[in-house]
Amino acid sequence: MKVLEGIKVLDFGRFIAGPFCSALLADYGAEVIRIDRVGGGEDRFIVPVTEQGEGALFLQVNRNKRSMTLDLDSAEGRDIVRKLVADADVVIANMPPRTLKSLGLDYASLSRIKPDIILVASSAFGNSEAVRDRVGFDGVGQALSGAVHIAGTPDQPQKAMVPVVDFATAFSCALGVMLALYERQRSGLGQEVSASLLCTGLNMASGALIEEALLGLDRQAMGNRSPSYGPSDVFKAKDGWIITQVIGRPMFKRWTQLVGRPELLDDPRFADDTLRGENGEFLSEVMQAWCKDYSQAEALARLEQARIPAGPVNSPREALQDETVKAANLIHWMDYPGAPKPVPIVATPVSLSRTPPEIHTRAPLTGEHTDEILAGIGLDAQAIAGLRLRNVV
Repeated sequence: MKVLEGIKVLDFGRFIAGPFCSALLADYGAEVIRIDRVGGGEDRFIVPVTEQGEGALFLQVNRNKRSMTLDLDSAEGRDIVRKLVADADVVIANMPPRTLKSLGLDYASLSRIKPDIILVASSAFGNSEAVRDRVGFDGVGQALSGAVHIAGTPDQPQKAMVPVVDFATAFSCALGVMLALYERQRSGLGQEVSASLLCTGLNMASGALIEEALLGLDRQAMGNRSPSYGPSDVFKAKDGWIITQVIGRPMFKRWTQLVGRPELLDDPRFADDTLRGENGEFLSEVMQAWCKDYSQAEALARLEQARIPAGPVNSPREALQDETVKAANLIHWMDYPGAPKPVPIVATPVSLSRTPPEIHTRAPLTGEHTDEILAGIGLDAQAIAGLRLRNVV
């Protein structure tokens, strides 16, 4: 039996933070219904990769779900929502509070229908009155946190090109659902689970924020080099790039021996991690000089032998072909209608030994399961045909 078998989730989420939260729940057995706009939500078509235009991230964050279309602005659509909520355990809707209220998806409205309902409502900036109705995306969360400022170079800040804040917010929301379900067993009541891109971004940047608050160093960007230890940087080998991170004296000692510079171990400029970070430009130069004589594979093999964390800097194409990625068995190749090739869906990040997660179905087509979901709440074929005629579904 799956961990969340019997738990029913309504997913009104868009983009990543909401949909990936519900995908994680579905991986562990929850029944998830994605509520799409009639014609399909806007997040379905970003970075299109199929004949119909489904986007790359959409396919990743909407696996294991069924989809129905619904006009939430219509009275009939709202009535269907109420019937679905009455049979649900969790509602996911990453929208500003004002939008939630206008759609009848705020916690007060939902709990009147079902007192033990759990609402997951992530937002851009949190629930404080001054910021709660503002909109924002992953990059805004990254930039506000201070992380973008200390990446790249002083004249060109650099955000992560993958949506780290969105995905981390989804993980936080999934944890919140599990906590609320656990507490509900004792109280019999639901509650609202909140998270924000801003809070997630600040958590991820918290080390830099605490350092600045206490020491006032006003860190500036240093490219890929770490200000706190070294050598930690990206280096060019003969045929590609690698990353290496050396932290702590024992590892630094092994590194000095590897690159043939044992005298650096007792050099006062490199006496501890902080000093090695401050003098990291020199250490990076030493490491770069060592790397240029080796192929990527040769350099990584020697670093592995010295027990120094290192890896190739893969392009997306190289990541799919990487032997470590293949050996870890972390990609599920799934067919999808209109996709030119099987789709690589990345595995659930957290596994359990006895009740493991499972990715068993592809992301749904728009409204693929509308009829069966409506039949499940008691509508007959004639009623469903009428709704379709009136463009409610």
